[in-house]
Amino acid sequence: MEKTMKLEIFRYRPDQENQPTFQTYDIPFKRDWVILDAINYIKDQIDGTVSYRWSCRMGVCGSCGMMVNGVPKLTCATFLKEYYPDKVKVEPLAGFPVQRDLVIVMDDFINKLKSIKPWIIRMEGEEKPIEEGEYIQTPAELAEYKQYSMCINCMLCYAACPVYVLDTTFVGPAAIALAQRYNFDSRDQGRDERQEIIASHEGIWECTFVGECSMVCPKAVDPAGAIQRAKVSSTVDWYKEMLLPWGRKKK
Repeated sequence: MEKTMKLEIFRYRPDQENQPTFQTYDIPFKRDWVILDAINYIKDQIDGTVSYRWSCRMGVCGSCGMMVNGVPKLTCATFLKEYYPDKVKVEPLAGFPVQRDLVIVMDDFINKLKSIKPWIIRMEGEEKPIEEGEYIQTPAELAEYKQYSMCINCMLCYAACPVYVLDTTFVGPAAIALAQRYNFDSRDQGRDERQEIIASHEGIWECTFVGECSMVCPKAVDPAGAIQRAKVSSTVDWYKEMLLPWGRKKK
């Protein structure tokens, strides 16, 4: 007899109901299935009304992030066998408004990414002429920021962050890690512009260094580490502003 499992899915259809509910589905248990396979099976074979996001199925696009038994996961990289024979509860990512079922509203996250100016900034008049070729980097210079460039914008770190879940004004781990990706790039000169955002009250100083963001990151970006490095450099900036070159405090 074929083994089965139960998948409990968060349902919210604003056109039909005011309050969210949970709906349980019986699915076949296959050892090579991931959670996303099971949800696709429900969508194709049982209930075509279930709404969710997914795209690449390869852990690259970040679209299929959901809460699986209360933990932020990429459902394309989380196997059913990790939970069998227990029931699996699937919910939308915590901390975000729900548009429908497992689909969240991403506007706040996208706006925060834009706010930290995630592109290389050069000071006016210091752009290298095209005829002089590329900005060459050493392997060591690349290594300085490469880790932070691996973010796939899956938002798992936001769903895991106890600060963001309570206070959405917090810029958040992924945005700050992305700011550090450019701040540590030897070609970039835009750190001072980004500091207005990441060193503000809603930025790095909101972080309590719980570290859950780094724990759930599927690409080992370590946003918690990026935030702590930003705190150190911001503290150094403060001391430089407060102290004159000969060591006397500014009045």
